[in-house]
Amino acid sequence: ITPQLRDKINHFAHFSQTGVSLRQMVMFGQNPSQGTLMRATQFLADELPIRIAHRIKELEELPHNLSEMPSIIKVKNWYAQSFEELITFPKAELPSNIRERISSSSVIQKLPDSIPHPANNPAHSGILKQSIPIGRRYYTKIDDVNNWPPEVQYYNEKFTKLIQVIKARHNPVVTTVVTQGVLEYKQQRAKTVIDTDIQAFLDRFYMSRIGIRMLIGQHVALNQPSSRSDYVGIICTKTNIAQAVQEAADNAKCICEEYYGLFRAPEVQLYCSDNLLFTYVPTHLSHMLFELLKNSLRAVVEKFGEVDEYPPIKVIVAEGKEDITIKISDEGGGIPRSNIPLVWTYMYSTAQPQKLDPEFNQTDFRAPMAGFGYGLPISRLYARYFGGDLKLISMEGYDTLGSNMYNESAKRDIFAQTLTIAELSLLKVSEFPITCGSTNQHMIRDDDFLRSRNGLIKM
Repeated sequence: ITPQLRDKINHFAHFSQTGVSLRQMVMFGQNPSQGTLMRATQFLADELPIRIAHRIKELEELPHNLSEMPSIIKVKNWYAQSFEELITFPKAELPSNIRERISSSSVIQKLPDSIPHPANNPAHSGILKQSIPIGRRYYTKIDDVNNWPPEVQYYNEKFTKLIQVIKARHNPVVTTVVTQGVLEYKQQRAKTVIDTDIQAFLDRFYMSRIGIRMLIGQHVALNQPSSRSDYVGIICTKTNIAQAVQEAADNAKCICEEYYGLFRAPEVQLYCSDNLLFTYVPTHLSHMLFELLKNSLRAVVEKFGEVDEYPPIKVIVAEGKEDITIKISDEGGGIPRSNIPLVWTYMYSTAQPQKLDPEFNQTDFRAPMAGFGYGLPISRLYARYFGGDLKLISMEGYDTLGSNMYNESAKRDIFAQTLTIAELSLLKVSEFPITCGSTNQHMIRDDDFLRSRNGLIKM
């Protein structure tokens, strides 16, 4: 990093990040004109360098010499390269009348503010919030017809190609930071569990990464033609939960059968209405469901070994007024109560640790059966990003198989074990469209959002 680039990073790191809610993204992205997309381009051109600068500064200031780990330096250089490409991207050269149309407040419609969910209300967190000027708000929409000159569309397409390259460059960040960087740290310090300050950094870092990739992914999708009327960018306004669970179950069972050499993996029984729809990001939901079901399948198979029939994994979906809860329960032996906090720590896994090639460059949506130790922590961050949560419960002494399947002595001697329940709650955007973003003309940054989660994460 050159001195000139470092000065730029320090400058942008002094600005606060601007929050955007799921609801605002949906309303903004419905049939946007090229002028509206131009405002989004301008917003991202200003916002992404700020967010990336914060991440670079934090990567340089990590405790316990973690900043000196080779993999952390590699990731920092990726961010520095992306930052430089964004700040050197040329400004749009447009006629003055077009610039006035884009920037004029007389044609800008402000979308409704988000309503904070009571559980995530930052008013009780003691966080100092900043008002966001109208020019730096993502959720501003130009009320006009689609009569923009070709120069506007050309500039939007050019910027979209740039952020696509940046997004692809950062695909392996999760595996590089967690699996390589943190492993290097643990080996150097001869530790089996990472320190709480490193855990807090990783939570902040990955929460911010989700936000950056959400903004980029949404912008790229809006600038491409969509064949589905129920999608606004990467957000599906009619996400079918039953279908999402079934697809995640099929994928997890396929990996389970291949990994253990099984003819048939444990069955996944779904209790959910086929018509339960809500607004969400399907890729986020698929990632969380896949990780949870994969863990349950592994637990059941390793508990029972090679048998003709495994006890099923049950998925129950309940719709409430404010949220949707997905409960996944298995009979795989459970987790000792003292170990439950450890499952949320990075690089903790009860499976054999996996080795990763230093040049591995795949996205975090492609993972092995187990062994990397970041599936559950990152799944919880995905859930929390839009105001939901992920909890894990072990019920010791649960008699798993029931009297109608086996006789009493068999139950007592063989099958009495612990039931593990994973409970995933997702907010319904129509009720409480909360994100790590704006609430009532104020803004909470991604890391502030973590602090406000009812004390669940101590910084």
